Amino acid sequence: MFEKWLAEVFSCPDGLTALSIAAKTAVIYVLVVFGLRLLGTRELGRLNAYDFVLVVVLANAVQNALVGGDNTLVGGLVSALTLLLMNLGFTWLLDRFPWLEKHVVGEPVVLVSDGQARTDRMRREGVTRDELMAALREHGVTGLADVRLAVLEVDGDISVVPRDSLVHRSRRRFRRMKTT
Repeated sequence: MFEKWLAEVFSCPDGLTALSIAAKTAVIYVLVVFGLRLLGTRELGRLNAYDFVLVVVLANAVQNALVGGDNTLVGGLVSALTLLLMNLGFTWLLDRFPWLEKHVVGEPVVLVSDGQARTDRMRREGVTRDELMAALREHGVTGLADVRLAVLEVDGDISVVPRDSLVHRSRRRFRRMKTT
């Protein structure tokens, strides 16, 4: 009985099935990353209740596609290892190619400039007026007229520079590192 249990736990798919699991996992990883990116910076930065449900349901929806009918331990490990390697590779690519990072991770977006809300940018990034006003209040600003600059950062936070804040200027020298 114990031997049967061990055989069940440590059974593994054949090589072609394992390769198929890795390939399907890689394709789904890329599609889910780009699908979530299409939702906008704000969606990825802060998960509310329905965003959390989306992530959980999405994970459940792609689970069977990742490993197909294979429910072996090795099949799951192949899928998990593929996801980890894809993430590592994706991070490497983003570090190596700034233009790719710009398109995948995004760039900071100005939402308010000199007291004027940029509603087209807010709409494109999925930021409501209520969310913007809440961020302003968190920074101790009561209205748009009191804002010099409000920026949606790539992590989903909104940075606010009040109109009456002091501007500190510094001289920075940037050296370009030579890479071989």
